[in-house]
Amino acid sequence: PHFEEDVININVGGLRRRLSSSALSKFPDTRLGRLLSCDSEESILQLCDDYDVSAREFYFDRNPGFFLYVLHFYQTGKLHVMEELCVFSFCQEIEYWGINEFFLDSCCSYRYHERKLESRHHNWDEESEVSSVDTSPDEISDINHDLLRYSTLRCGNVRKRLWLTMENPGYSIPSKLFSFVSISVVLVSIATMCIHSMPEYQEVDENGNVLDEPVLHKLEYFCISWFTFEVSSRLLLSPNPRKFFKHPLNLIDIVSVLPFYFTLLVDVTMGSDSELGNLGKVVQVFRLMRIFRVLKLARHSTGLRSLGATLKHSYREVGILLLYLAVGVSVFSGVAYTAEKEEDVGFDTIPACWWWGTVSMTTVGYGDVVPVTVAGKLAASGCILGGILVVALPITIIFNKFSHFYRKQKALEAAVRNSGKKD
Repeated sequence: PHFEEDVININVGGLRRRLSSSALSKFPDTRLGRLLSCDSEESILQLCDDYDVSAREFYFDRNPGFFLYVLHFYQTGKLHVMEELCVFSFCQEIEYWGINEFFLDSCCSYRYHERKLESRHHNWDEESEVSSVDTSPDEISDINHDLLRYSTLRCGNVRKRLWLTMENPGYSIPSKLFSFVSISVVLVSIATMCIHSMPEYQEVDENGNVLDEPVLHKLEYFCISWFTFEVSSRLLLSPNPRKFFKHPLNLIDIVSVLPFYFTLLVDVTMGSDSELGNLGKVVQVFRLMRIFRVLKLARHSTGLRSLGATLKHSYREVGILLLYLAVGVSVFSGVAYTAEKEEDVGFDTIPACWWWGTVSMTTVGYGDVVPVTVAGKLAASGCILGGILVVALPITIIFNKFSHFYRKQKALEAAVRNSGKKD
């Protein structure tokens, strides 16, 4: 179409402006510039939302405030950033009008790219977090689905309340009391196991075999009885027995009980440890596995559960940390060996230096092996400083994930409480 007096009428969201075709022809690749090359009404409607033939007016259903910046661009050839828009909306607007971001004026270019870069980093952090977090179906809906199973079971309402009482410490006052008793028994069991290792609390029979102190032995039986009652009750009250054996906390409960019954079975059927030979050593190992009972505290601690989920989903960051430590230990161990091999202070071989490198990189510093030469001390200084930097690098990412899982765990606990109280 031929435009009268080389003027184009533009209407953007009710904002009407007149533009000269000469100004638009300077930027033929933009949306308004391409209007000059349209030879039919159909091609015009591909570029605008509506077109009034009689008034020769083009209608665009876009942000009228941003169009003022577009007008300034056609008049001066420079584009400025609209502060009221977020960086993504600004990108969408200039993409719609066909204006390249390279036309940004120098006063706005740096600020625009800085905001865009910050947004990309923010999105990358969120995507990294989502990719490392389990994307299974919504856990709250899954909990509600499990609770609905009780409606089809005999005495379902009573079983549901008992299960919630044992499973969620914040569900009710009885659940808090049950949690307190469970934690107390776990602590007593750990204390009993530790006291068993003290010679003054051990007795020796006529054959020289070490026997446990009677009171501590009775306490151990009481703790095992409580743990057995707890895990069996949870199994019987669980709405989904299959899922029960897949839950890590339930597996911890089972593992904390099995060593006692295994050693008891061996003692009853095959005699004492001294008569078992190699099997007796296996029994001792199983007895030492009782230390895993401390993990039962995770059932009553939101922080411990969040820590476990963080470690599970931070394997990339932990792997990078171990890689950095391994490289640092190898490098500084080689340097220390080169500087100290003639001094006979414990740096005899590079593998022997790995212990010193590991202790130094983690800034533990036992001091059992120390360099004495100037070169060795410089290597040790670099090892310690490098260890501080290496250990500090992934901490922020791991802490952010811990905060995420902690909030998520609190939300799940609240969902369980609310689901139980609705009935």
